[in-house]
Amino acid sequence: MEVKELGHIVLYVKDLDASRQFYRDLLGWKEIIHGRGVAAYSSGRTHHELLLIQVGHEAAPIPAKPRVGLYHFGLKIGESDDVLRAAIARLREAEVPIVGMSDHGVTHSVYLLDPDGNEVEIYIDVQPAQWRENPTEVPMYTRPLRI
Repeated sequence: MEVKELGHIVLYVKDLDASRQFYRDLLGWKEIIHGRGVAAYSSGRTHHELLLIQVGHEAAPIPAKPRVGLYHFGLKIGESDDVLRAAIARLREAEVPIVGMSDHGVTHSVYLLDPDGNEVEIYIDVQPAQWRENPTEVPMYTRPLRI
């Protein structure tokens, strides 16, 4: 067996409308399905990349760190710091909790929390032609992001 690509992510959410506003209205993901307690999104790469399933407010919250399980998932938003700067400004305007910002060499990344406390990384690729050509020679590290 060989994995070809990450197909999709499914998240249980307490409030579907709040999560729809976050993923559709704030992050700009194209909503392709909505109804009966679910919403699905696609960037156009495949039939769906994110599925939200409403479980209600009585569902148990995500345990505090450290924990086993999902740490975060990353969403590429472009290939320039200008794109990332605009996203940061939009997040701050919407009062979305930003929990970290890092320069990873291959990416410039901003970490935020969705309405249920799932950590989401939005990032831009840095020099994508270089790492596509020879990925073993591109340094990966974690440093403070200065953009």
